Amino acid sequence: MSARAATIGRARRPAAAAKKKKRAAALPLEYNMMLTATLCLLALGAVMVFSASSTTRVLSNGGLSDSAFYLKRTLMFGTVGLLVMHLTSRQGLGFVRRMTPAILAVSFFLLAVVLVAGTTVNGSSRWIGSGFLQIQPSELAKVALVLYGADLLAGKPKRARSLEGLMPFLLVVGMAAMLVVLEPDLGTALVITFASSATLVAAGARMRDLALIALVLGSLALLLTLVEPYRMARLTGFLNPGADAAGAGFQAAQAKIALGSGGIFGVGIGDGVQKAFYLPEAHTDMISAVIGEELGLIGIVGVVGLFAVFGYAGLQTAKKARDNYGKLLAAGLTSLILVQATINLFAVMGMAPLTGVPLPFVSYGNSSLLATLFAVGLILNVARGGTASAGRLRVVQGGSARQGGSAKARASARSGRSRASGARSRKSGGGGGRNSRPRRAGHGRGRRASG
Repeated sequence: MSARAATIGRARRPAAAAKKKKRAAALPLEYNMMLTATLCLLALGAVMVFSASSTTRVLSNGGLSDSAFYLKRTLMFGTVGLLVMHLTSRQGLGFVRRMTPAILAVSFFLLAVVLVAGTTVNGSSRWIGSGFLQIQPSELAKVALVLYGADLLAGKPKRARSLEGLMPFLLVVGMAAMLVVLEPDLGTALVITFASSATLVAAGARMRDLALIALVLGSLALLLTLVEPYRMARLTGFLNPGADAAGAGFQAAQAKIALGSGGIFGVGIGDGVQKAFYLPEAHTDMISAVIGEELGLIGIVGVVGLFAVFGYAGLQTAKKARDNYGKLLAAGLTSLILVQATINLFAVMGMAPLTGVPLPFVSYGNSSLLATLFAVGLILNVARGGTASAGRLRVVQGGSARQGGSAKARASARSGRSRASGARSRKSGGGGGRNSRPRRAGHGRGRRASG
C-alpha cells in the first residue's frame, strides 16, 4: 500500500510541475515587461497631469475651480482603458481582426465628419462633440490603419514584395493622412506615415520601395510646410528659436528653460514655475517639459527607459509571434506608440519642430489614452500566444485571389483530414492490444479487398 502511495505521489508531482510550468508559460517575460512599463507610465501620467493642470486651473478660474478636474478625467478614462486592455489581451484578437473593416470604415467616417462639424480649438478642428463626450477621430484612425495593414499583408505576404501589391495599403493610408492634414494636424499625419512604414518593414517590403515612398512623403511634408504660414513659422522657430523668442519660438524656448531649470534632480513635483505662466498646454503636448523641470534629468531618463522597455517587449513579442498577423500587428502597434513618444520628446528637447503630438500614456487626452490602451491590449494578446484566423472581408483587396486562396485552404484541410482518417483506420486495423484476439488472415484480406 505504501509503495502504491509513493507511486501515486511521484505521478502527481510531475503533473503539478507541468501545470505550474504551463501557468508560467502563459505569461512570458515580454508580457510582464510591457504591462509593467504601461502601468508605470500611466501612474506617472496621472501625477504629472495633476501637477501640470492644477495650478493653471486655479490661476485661470479662481480659487473656487476644481483643481483636480483633469486628474479625475484621466483616472476615469484610464480605468475604462485598462478594462478594454484587459479584455482585449485575453480574447479580442480574432474578433478585432474580423471587425477591422468596420473599424476602418468608422474611422474614415469620423475623419470626414470632423471636417464639417468638428469642434475648433486653437484653429484646428480635431474633435467631435464637447465636454465629457469629446472624441478625436485621428486617434482611432492611427490604430485602425495598423490593423488594416497587418490583416492585408498577413493574408497575402507576397504583396509586400512590390509597389503594386502595396498600393491598396498605401492608398488607404494616403487618404487617411490627407483627411488628418485638412484638420489641420500634420503631426498626427506624420505619426500615421511612420507607423505604416514600420508595418511595411515588418512585412518584408523591399528597401528600394521604402526609399521611394520616403522620398515622396518627405517632399509632400516639405510642400505642406512651405504653403502653410504657421507650419513655416514652427520650422523657422525650430531652426533659429532665438530669432523670435516672443513669437514663433516662444514655446520651444520656454520648454528648454523648463528642462534647464530642473537640473539633474528637478525642483520637486508641484514646484515648477514654467507650467503656470509660460508653457501653453502644459498638461498635454508639453508635459515632458514639466517632467524635466520637476523631476529633472532623472525623470526624463526614467521616461525614456520605460519606453525603451516597452519597445523591447513589443518587438520581442513581434519576433516570437505564432503567426504572421500577430507579428505585423505587434510590430506596427509598438512602432505607433514609440513614434509618438519620440516625436514628443524630440520636440520638447529642441531636436525636432513642435507638432502637437502627445506623449503616450502620460499626456492628458481621453481619446489618445483609450486608443493607446486598446493597442497595448492587442500586443499583450499576441504576447500570450494569441492568434487570429483570417477574416472574410477585405478593404481594397482582390476577390478572386482571396476566393482561390480560401478554396486552396479548404482543399488542403480536406486532404489533411483524409490522410488523418486513413492513418487512424490503418492504426485501428493493424495493431491490437494485449487482450485483443488475432485476426484471421483471410478475413483481413477480405476486408482489404472489399475496402
